[in-house]
Amino acid sequence: MSAPSSARAADTPVILTRALSKIYSPGSEAEVVALRGVDLRIGRGDFVAIMGPSGSGKSTLMNLIGCLDTPTSGVYECDGVDVSTLDKEALAELRRDKIGFVFQGFNLLPRMSALENVAMPLGYAQVKQAERTRRAQEALASVGLGERSSHRPSELSGGQQQRVAIARALINRPPILLADEPTGALDSKTGEEILALFKQLRDDDHTVVLITHDAEVAAHADRTFVMRDGELHATEQGTGNGESGIVESRSP
Repeated sequence: MSAPSSARAADTPVILTRALSKIYSPGSEAEVVALRGVDLRIGRGDFVAIMGPSGSGKSTLMNLIGCLDTPTSGVYECDGVDVSTLDKEALAELRRDKIGFVFQGFNLLPRMSALENVAMPLGYAQVKQAERTRRAQEALASVGLGERSSHRPSELSGGQQQRVAIARALINRPPILLADEPTGALDSKTGEEILALFKQLRDDDHTVVLITHDAEVAAHADRTFVMRDGELHATEQGTGNGESGIVESRSP
């Protein structure tokens, strides 16, 4: 007897890559191998850090996981969907519905209030105004900013702006949250508060993938991977939820 669909969905990794590679300007003198055969499995409700110095390939991997770029070879399945099978429109829909992005620079529109910034992605999804406002207010409340909804970014601290950015990333209720150096522009105390918020989101069944060069930031995750010269290596730190790891065992 086959397993119920809900059980199969729970067993499906949110992020699965097999032999994922990215080569820029292949065959030319300017050829750069940015990613080399990455095999990665990240389970639902896990908090994973991908760490590495500039040029290691971590940003390239994030762009592929976030469907902002396409691999040269290999397979990427996002929440059970092979992204190579999608046309441009379907890929944009998957990115909108499955992935929330948080960046170091917040990327808030200065003339919009916190509420308007958070609600903006729902406009692209053609959600009605009243529903956009309700969901944006809920998202702001979930990151502790329910009473700051009318404030513009210039009237908020750096930590509050990042919370607005996180609320915006969560507005479409995506299973995956990609955070690229999210504490890089914050002081250490505020950075700790943002990392604690990520842990709370993990406990709410979001999958959080943190891209960082900072080992102290990475230590907050359940599981850490290290990029070196385009290759991915697991560390001994943490166990996560038992679902995340490198698909095929490799020696570091």
